[in-house]
Amino acid sequence: MNGIVQSLVARYERGDRNFRGEHLVGVDLSGLTLKGADFRGALLQSANLSRTHLENTNFQGSVLYGANLSFSKLNEAHLDHTTLTKANLTGSILVQANLTHAKLSGAILQGVSLRRANLQGVNLCGADLKGINLRSANLDHANLSWADLRGARMSGASLEKTNLSHAKLARAFLNGVNLSGMDLDGVNLSEARMNGVTLNNTNLRAANLSRVQMRVTGLNQTILVGANLAEADLCRSTLINAVLKRADLSGVNLTGARLYNTDLTQAVLDEAILDQVIYQQQSQESTSKPQVQEEKPQLELPVPLQKKPHWGRWAWAG
Repeated sequence: MNGIVQSLVARYERGDRNFRGEHLVGVDLSGLTLKGADFRGALLQSANLSRTHLENTNFQGSVLYGANLSFSKLNEAHLDHTTLTKANLTGSILVQANLTHAKLSGAILQGVSLRRANLQGVNLCGADLKGINLRSANLDHANLSWADLRGARMSGASLEKTNLSHAKLARAFLNGVNLSGMDLDGVNLSEARMNGVTLNNTNLRAANLSRVQMRVTGLNQTILVGANLAEADLCRSTLINAVLKRADLSGVNLTGARLYNTDLTQAVLDEAILDQVIYQQQSQESTSKPQVQEEKPQLELPVPLQKKPHWGRWAWAG
C-alpha cells in the first residue's frame, strides 16, 4: 500500500469522509471499505476500485476514466455527471444508484445490477448490456440505440423518450413497460417477455417478434407491417387500429384477443389460435367506441380469411 493510499485509509478510519477534488490517478483502492465517502470532482483515472465497498459514496462530477470498479458495491452511490468512459463495471451492484447524465461510452457493464437506478439521459449507444439488470430503472431520454440488450431484465423500467432504435432485445424481459410512440423498426425482440406492455403508436415495422410472450398487451395504432409474430403469444391482448399487413402470424395465440379495425391484409395466419377472438370493423363514418361483446362473440373474419375450424383453431384459408 503506497503512501497516498495509506494516508487516505487513515483519514477514513479517523472519520474523515471528505476527499473532494483529490488526485488519485491509478491508485489501488481495491477491497477497501469507503462507504459514504465524498469523492466529488476527484481524479480517479485508471484507479483500481474492484471489490470495494462504496455504498452511498458520492462521485458526482469525478473522473473514473478506465477505472476498475468490477464487483464493487455501489448501492445508492451518486455517479451523476461522472465520467465512466471505458470503466470496467463487470458484476458491480448499483441498486438505486444515480447515474444521471453519466458518461458511459465504452464502459463494460456485463452482469451489472442497476435495479431501480436513475439513468436518465445516459448515452449507452452500442453498449454491450447482455443480461444486465435494469428492473424498475429510470431510463428516460437515455440513448440505447444499437445496444446489445439480449436477455436484459428491464421489467418495470421507465422508458419515456428512450432511444431503442436498432437495439438487440431478443429474450429480454420487458414486462409492464411503456414502449408507446417508439421507433422499433426492424428490432429483434424474438422470445422476449413483454406481458402487459403498452405499444400505442409504436412502429414495429419488420420487427422480429417471433415466439414473444405479449399477453394482455395494448396495441393501439401500432404499425406491424411485415413483422414476424410467428408463434407469438398475444392472449387477451387488445389491438385497435393496428396495421398488420403482410405480417407473419403463423401459429400465433390470439385467444381472447380483441381486434378493432385491425388491418390483416395479406397476413399469414396458418395454424393461428383464434379461440374467443373479438374481431370488429367499423365504417369510416362511425365514431362510436367499439362495444365489447361479453358472451361468445362471433368472429367476422376479413377477406381472404374464412371461418374454418381446425382442432379448436381457426386457420388461414388457402
